[in-house]
Amino acid sequence: AVSHSRKAARGSMRLEKCWFCSSTCYPGHGQMFVRNDGQTFRFCRSKCHKNFKMKKNPRKTRWTKAFRKTAGKELVLDATFEFEKKRNRPVKYDREKMAVTLQAMKKVAEIRERRERAFIKKRILSKKHLEKAANLRELKQNIDIIAPAAVRLRQKVKAAESEKMVE
Repeated sequence: AVSHSRKAARGSMRLEKCWFCSSTCYPGHGQMFVRNDGQTFRFCRSKCHKNFKMKKNPRKTRWTKAFRKTAGKELVLDATFEFEKKRNRPVKYDREKMAVTLQAMKKVAEIRERRERAFIKKRILSKKHLEKAANLRELKQNIDIIAPAAVRLRQKVKAAESEKMVE
């Protein structure tokens, strides 16, 4: 009977999201702040709690998930996020339905990973194009600095070729 109660306690573990950085808060970890109006805020660590008390905006704090989303560094709108939403409706337990749900969760995770990889690749490629354009612009602006060095380099190459011909 003891192992059964442990198993039930293990299966009903509730993972909360940190209000500030959106990382997971495991049971027994972090802090919870309850405002006078009754609204609760969970924090994964003291760093998040301190930033909240200092009235920092998570969208302007570079290491938070909110910043990464507003800055366009992570996926924001995707259908796979719909599955992660918290639902408080009690559902009647069905073994088959549970098995199908677990398989669907694995597929959704794979799809999300694939989409995130594609998003990151696209972001990196666009950055490379912008960097290349900026480099070309800088070259065009400062060509007068580079041109004399290029002429000297060409002269050295011609001199080396003429020495090989003489030998």
